[in-house]
Amino acid sequence: LILSLFDTTVNVMVLAGLVIALGAVVDDAIVDVENIVRRLREDRLAGSDKPAEAIVLDASIEVRNAIVYASLIEVTALLPVFFMEGLSGAFFRPLAQSYVVAALVSPLVALTVTPALVLILISNAPVKDKVSPIIPPLHKIYTRTLAPTLNRPRMAYIAFALVLIIGIVAYPLLGQELLPSFKERDFLMHWLGKPGTSHPEMVRISVEACEELLTIPGVRNCGSHIGQALLMDEVYGIYFGENWVSVDPSVDYDDTLASIQSLVDGYPGLYRDVQTYLKERIREVLTGSSHPIVIRIYGEDMEVLRGKAAEIEGKLAGIEGLTELHTELLVDIPQIQVQVDLEKAQEYGLKPGDVRRSAAYLIAGEEVGDIHTQNRTYDVNVWSTPENRASLTDVENLLIDTPDGGQVRMQDVADISIKPVPNAINREDLARRLHVEADVEGRDLGAVVADVEDVLDDIEYPLGYSAVMLGEFAERQEASQRIMIAGLFAGLVIFLLLRISVGSWLMALLSFLSLPAALVGGILAALIFSEGVISLGSMVGFLTILGVAARNGIMMINHYQHLEEEEGVPFGRDLVMQGSKERVSPILMTALTAGLALVPLVVAGNIPGHEIEHPMAIVILGGLFTSTLLNLYILPALYLRFGHGQFRSEPTSGAVAAA
Repeated sequence: LILSLFDTTVNVMVLAGLVIALGAVVDDAIVDVENIVRRLREDRLAGSDKPAEAIVLDASIEVRNAIVYASLIEVTALLPVFFMEGLSGAFFRPLAQSYVVAALVSPLVALTVTPALVLILISNAPVKDKVSPIIPPLHKIYTRTLAPTLNRPRMAYIAFALVLIIGIVAYPLLGQELLPSFKERDFLMHWLGKPGTSHPEMVRISVEACEELLTIPGVRNCGSHIGQALLMDEVYGIYFGENWVSVDPSVDYDDTLASIQSLVDGYPGLYRDVQTYLKERIREVLTGSSHPIVIRIYGEDMEVLRGKAAEIEGKLAGIEGLTELHTELLVDIPQIQVQVDLEKAQEYGLKPGDVRRSAAYLIAGEEVGDIHTQNRTYDVNVWSTPENRASLTDVENLLIDTPDGGQVRMQDVADISIKPVPNAINREDLARRLHVEADVEGRDLGAVVADVEDVLDDIEYPLGYSAVMLGEFAERQEASQRIMIAGLFAGLVIFLLLRISVGSWLMALLSFLSLPAALVGGILAALIFSEGVISLGSMVGFLTILGVAARNGIMMINHYQHLEEEEGVPFGRDLVMQGSKERVSPILMTALTAGLALVPLVVAGNIPGHEIEHPMAIVILGGLFTSTLLNLYILPALYLRFGHGQFRSEPTSGAVAAA
């Protein structure tokens, strides 16, 4: 309901945000319920006659602040996503919105509805003897494994350092990309011949290609278009064509795509590619080109631009992973030029514009009106007959009307010749530009771009000429920079929230500095299970891990402080052991719940519709593993060493604690 205030549509990214938030939502309920049940059990074992309502209220207040601060930290961790703009923001902002809404509503429900339900359902139940059969062996195993760490905390410090080193070493090994390849079942193929290629030839190629494509098992249909439709937004000539095919969902996606790619590669003399519709649209939005790497060269003289383009293309040719490397098809084509002779034109009372307009009407035609009949519209065009414009001589002999009612041949008032001219003139930011374009195959986009940038740095340009790198990676770099800048601010807010929650600058600092170790699991998971490549979806997964790790850290530290402040347990090894033992069940339940919500995305694999969520789920699952180990083993050792006296000097009735 709240999400509908932002957007009336619920897309797959909104659902992904809700799935990721499930762990936090369940944890809020687990913390509250577990703490209430534990307090009920303790009071009944002690023979207390305290009313159940008072026990439930006190137990809920006990965890109130911890739940609220933990939820605020999780929301803050995802704030950088809201600073992403353009294409990246359009993809990931719905995910962040749904996550934030769930994370803000969850503590409200956990602290109001959940205690009421517990009071109704189990306040009179015999909870003192009802303990899950899993809990005793879990506590036994955990205390046995935690004891050596507390006895020799140096082991924990060494392990923590090793985890950080592994993460620092592994992260540079990851490849980078903007978005994964979308596994749509509809494919688009561009066919670009040289400008000037005839219409019959392009028709022949398209028809033959469709006939061959239909022989591939699983290809259900094939369609094509050539050139530019009337008044369309893509300005292309007859030399440009597109083919489309749809693939049966029952066939193997990768094998069918490989067969289509192999067939398309068998057409020499054309610039061609195979893309999904979404990928092609994304690239068109970013650069106006359907290629992931675009080098835009600015300058005014076309020959200089072509020279620099040839130089760049030659130096890029040896880079591994670059395919279909070519310069944009801005080539010279023959064109009739009509240069008006002013003196001769004045003799007939003609102005230069009169000659040009007449030439345009007679050679290219001109729409002068419409006829509407029987719910149909027909264009009315003025044009000369084909036999009067079939050759240069025919053009020279075209008759132009004069103001006095007579006619004069065009060659009598103008010089007519055939000259080479560019087939198109493209400008960007008030400057002429030329593209060098390429596809990427066999390597991750980030590695290829790094090599391309090294080559571009060594190229010198004349005064007034320059080149910039565009494409998917440029968008990713811009999005990453925004995430980093916003992430620094979010990190500061998280640190301040930790300080307010735990009441100690030192413990807040230690908790904050331990957060990067929680990311190592996500890095290793991406390296092993995501083909060693991270996209923006994976980056969002890393932000989620930070929130989860900080959340569990708050819960653990607050419970240690509650035992010392409110229950009078002396600071020391026994306090840490007791607090850790009481927190192990909620932490593991939270990790298990969040993990189980993501397992279907991982098990299903990189199938159509899961291209963004699959790598994100892998990163989060890996991060859950390391963040759980961090909070269960490293954090207790750190608290035992640095936590003495690091609590609130003025406890309040709403003291922060965690079950």
